[in-house]
Amino acid sequence: MSCNTLSAWDRQHLIHPVTNFRAHENQGVRILESAKGSWLKDIHGKEVLDAFAGLWCVNVGYGQQSVADVAAEQMRRLPYATGYFSFGSEPAIELARRLVEVSPASLQHVYFSLGGSDAVDAAIRYITHYYNSTGQPSRKQFIALERGYHGSSSTGAGLTGLPVFHQNFDLPRPNQHHIPCPYAYRNPLGDDPAALIAESVSHLRAKVVELGVDKVAAFFCEPIIGSGGVLVPPVGWLKAMQDTCRDLGILFVVDEVITGFGRTGPLFACDAEGVEPDLMTLAKGLTAGYAPMGAVMMSTAVYAGIADGNANDSLVGHGQTYSAHPVSAAVGLEVLRLYHEGGLLEHGQSVAPCFEQHLQDMLDHPLVGDARQRGLLGALELVADKNTKARFDPSLKLHERLSSIAWENGIVFRTFGDNILGFAPALCFTEQEFDILFERLRVSLDSLLEQPEVFRAVA
Repeated sequence: MSCNTLSAWDRQHLIHPVTNFRAHENQGVRILESAKGSWLKDIHGKEVLDAFAGLWCVNVGYGQQSVADVAAEQMRRLPYATGYFSFGSEPAIELARRLVEVSPASLQHVYFSLGGSDAVDAAIRYITHYYNSTGQPSRKQFIALERGYHGSSSTGAGLTGLPVFHQNFDLPRPNQHHIPCPYAYRNPLGDDPAALIAESVSHLRAKVVELGVDKVAAFFCEPIIGSGGVLVPPVGWLKAMQDTCRDLGILFVVDEVITGFGRTGPLFACDAEGVEPDLMTLAKGLTAGYAPMGAVMMSTAVYAGIADGNANDSLVGHGQTYSAHPVSAAVGLEVLRLYHEGGLLEHGQSVAPCFEQHLQDMLDHPLVGDARQRGLLGALELVADKNTKARFDPSLKLHERLSSIAWENGIVFRTFGDNILGFAPALCFTEQEFDILFERLRVSLDSLLEQPEVFRAVA
């Protein structure tokens, strides 16, 4: 099929996620044809280095033959098995057991979803059921972070703290609330870890008091804010938020959809601080993007509250046709094996210092105001004035300009609307590939700065 034909069909029929419909029609689609390791190839044969692992998800890299083999074998043996009516499949049962083995000790039960958004949705539904089942029906208020991301479902998008996911969707809902996020670069407190942690704790306590201690159900957070700009809180922040939730008597939910499966160093970001949440949402690296799957991991206390408080032996009315899909579960098991036995988790940790050094080296560029990173999750923030941290005028659409330049220079990363550049390379990324990435990035930023409108905007 010709590229022109595919592009025309794309414009006519395919709705792309999180895009301006008319702008996409005008721009057209970049059609990807194949990939290997950390490299993508488009339909024209152009090769580009993917520094974003697809969408924060292809943690094991592209073209892992063993993953394709187990998926094909599972499709031949049992391509589908419903989880309804007490049916199950070996891969799903084994994956649930393995996740419990490698996750924080508080989490002993697993519900499989299709991705991160519906994992968050499931968590909200189970939390609501839990409080109703345990005689606490007044607990209906949910708190999350400004700039946080918890999916784009009809419910979870309200917990997401990004206005674009609310605009024209009648969100957030009246029972969804947000507190300021730990954004060290733009916080008047500066980068004082203790002060930033204390501020977040104070904001959470104040919001719970404002809503009513007996009215709040849960606090949701990402260990590192992803789509809100890769905002890295100080070490100890996550543990402090957990302890505050315990003290306030509300459930603590950690969204590890992006940070899970080696992205920040350990298998889960929770592991770095000994955090044991009441619920944890997973996706992306769970199957490394090779098949759709997400998960909600749940403590025994929450599970028992639902199980024992369910009136009249009625069903717990939450489920999905493809929950615990055997092919996705088989992929998940092989991906977990690659993280550990395949050495990818260890490799990702070994190259993280190289990644960090490259990010820090970019601070000498006239456009770069901040560099931040944990493990293989990082960002650069572009500013018009390094002294005042002034942002560029949004009308310049700097992120769109840079994205196009970078593609032409053979690299892919995330360019956020507020001119933050997000990086989430696969765990198989090599030091040589980091050299290539940042050499091409510097060239791309130089080209951006040479544009007259951009040059005039820089102090």
